[in-house]
Amino acid sequence: MHHSLPLLQADCENCFALCCVALPFAKSTDFAVNKPAGTPCQNLRQDFRCGIHTRLRDQGFQGCTVFDCFGAGQQVSQVTFGGRDWRTHPASRAEMFDVFPVMRRLHELLFYVDQALGLPDAAQVHPELRRLLAETEQWTRADAAALAALDVAELRGRINTLLLKTSELVRAKVPGRRKNHRGADLMGARLSGADLRGANLRGAYLIAADLSRADLRTADLIGADLRGANLRGADLRGAVFLTQPQLNAAQGDPATRIPQPLTRPTHWT
Repeated sequence: MHHSLPLLQADCENCFALCCVALPFAKSTDFAVNKPAGTPCQNLRQDFRCGIHTRLRDQGFQGCTVFDCFGAGQQVSQVTFGGRDWRTHPASRAEMFDVFPVMRRLHELLFYVDQALGLPDAAQVHPELRRLLAETEQWTRADAAALAALDVAELRGRINTLLLKTSELVRAKVPGRRKNHRGADLMGARLSGADLRGANLRGAYLIAADLSRADLRTADLIGADLRGANLRGADLRGAVFLTQPQLNAAQGDPATRIPQPLTRPTHWT
């Protein structure tokens, strides 16, 4: 990871449980209850820890186990608000909860840009990526008012143009015809053992798809929905723009090969 970047993974010890308060959730297979934005979850304790952390899946809060803020929580808690928590300083509450989703989007963009900068095949777009990395990183240190007013969609649009170019450059190295499933509905699709090297799976719906033993090396998985997807024995080495939350939402096993620096989810069998 680029040395000046903030930590791009959650450090819950240094966060005021912002994902448990700021964000809404709807009663579903992911959450046992409805919770409006800005309201603390019923399981949140006074010390900002989860009362059922080790039993989240059993208690119907699977959604919490797959969420990752990309380090936005501690950035807002410790940098933007200088360590002042919303319980002790209730006046900052609304502003803090508004800023958190903005910071999460910024940190996710930093994650993607940082990953693109680690791909030698995309060297021709690296200078422009570095400029946007510096600009985005500067925004993560802005004050709450500036962050609340930031047009993240505009920034994301500029970055996405370069991420698309990065993807094309990387996948162009894969021989043969590369499959294009961009935004495709592949829910429950039977793709066991499929050769998806260099495939474009940007934004594809792969919910509950069978990707066991599939070859996904250098496939572009940005924004792909992998909830409940079977990745047992799949090869994801070099997969482009794969995130930890995507892995956390899927099913895998010890034979699943995953790229650095991502980690094997604890619930995988």
